[in-house]
Amino acid sequence: MPNLSAKPPDPSRSDPRGLRRAVASSFLGSVIEYYDFLLYATASAVVFNKIYFSSLDPLAATAASFGTFATGYLARPLGGVVFGHFGDRLGRKRMLVLTMTLMGVASFLIGVLPTYAQIGVLAPVALVALRVLQGVAVGGEWGAAVLMSAEHATSRRGLWASFTNAGAPFGMVLSTGALTGTAAVVGEQAFLSWGWRVPFLLSVVLLAVGLFVRLKVEESPVFEAARKAAAAGTVPQRAPLLDVLRDHPKTLLLGVGVGLSAFVAQGTLTTYLIAYGVRSGFPRQAVLNGLTLSSALAVVSIIAWSALSDRVGRRPVVLAGALLMAVFAFILFPMVDSGSVAVLTIALVLGQSLLHPMMYGPLGALYTELFATRSRYTGASLGYQIAGLGAGLAPLLFATIDESTGGGDTTTISVIIAAFCLLTVGCVLALRETSGRDLSSVATPVPAPGGVTGAAGQPSI
Repeated sequence: MPNLSAKPPDPSRSDPRGLRRAVASSFLGSVIEYYDFLLYATASAVVFNKIYFSSLDPLAATAASFGTFATGYLARPLGGVVFGHFGDRLGRKRMLVLTMTLMGVASFLIGVLPTYAQIGVLAPVALVALRVLQGVAVGGEWGAAVLMSAEHATSRRGLWASFTNAGAPFGMVLSTGALTGTAAVVGEQAFLSWGWRVPFLLSVVLLAVGLFVRLKVEESPVFEAARKAAAAGTVPQRAPLLDVLRDHPKTLLLGVGVGLSAFVAQGTLTTYLIAYGVRSGFPRQAVLNGLTLSSALAVVSIIAWSALSDRVGRRPVVLAGALLMAVFAFILFPMVDSGSVAVLTIALVLGQSLLHPMMYGPLGALYTELFATRSRYTGASLGYQIAGLGAGLAPLLFATIDESTGGGDTTTISVIIAAFCLLTVGCVLALRETSGRDLSSVATPVPAPGGVTGAAGQPSI
């Protein structure tokens, strides 16, 4: 006899196997996407300034190279809006496949792009265009990946969502390792001539692996429940971007402010500091070794701090990270200027492996929890990617300061980093704690602490 009193299964709840697949897919996909995206970051610091901007003096070439690097970040909000719109309407899974394919193709084409010496000014123009495509791809990728994990999770959302963010430093490990390994095998001259292309060409292999895994993942159960509710006419249908900008502008702005300093710190530690360290006299390999070690450790740290945010809340962890990073900004450059490889490595480990993950790790769950299901992909992507401009623009800004001051003014850079950290502190204090939100309920979050929740205290789809 069937149990007539048993409740029917909740379609918005995930089974454990579905959660594991979603998390594994999000992590692997994030690794591949950020391998491609951050491979460009490392190459812009050590290669592109020499082969695409060879007509400029070294400081100007570095600034120009970082300028093309920044265009990828400028394109990321566009990717978040475009893919977010269709992801909120059609589903997260489809967008994951499209964004990964776009990224893989763009990275492969960078690997076969002629240099400035071969085709002149068309080379940097094409480089910028491909970088824009990379930015659009990663702008759409993050939202789908983190939502697939968070919306499959029934508990410990901070932990499961963090695997998407943990994919970024692991992608950095792979991209840096690919570049340094290639340079070690072929030699410096061959590396600058053609060897740097090999890691970009490998994107095709990674793309095939990533697509194989992602095609096996089931659609988010929370999204499926929301789509059925929309089809039944129980919730209004509206353009997701309009929903975010008209109904939740304060939430979006506070979300951007919360994440901005994490990205400024990321751009400083993973991109600008490479060029600064090499220019300060360190062997390029020594700087890249320190970056690789700190990136590997950051994977563990991001997951650990995010798991802690499930226990104590997102706000305390991010607040502590922002305050500590504001202080560390004034210690970082004196440590690099010490001339010691060991001290440089310690600086990178402290910054990227310990402090930055406190601000960055909980963002996956936090942005997911700020918006309702019907516009969550768009809202989370837009907030995260606008904040992400900090990682693209900070190296360009700091390189410009270097060029205007002859490369000796690091105090101004430290003040800028600290100011962004204090902005994050203010935004976190103005934001309601989000860790207790039920993503599957009917919800409209309110950002201000102590405010009133949506209708009947229930969040709206």
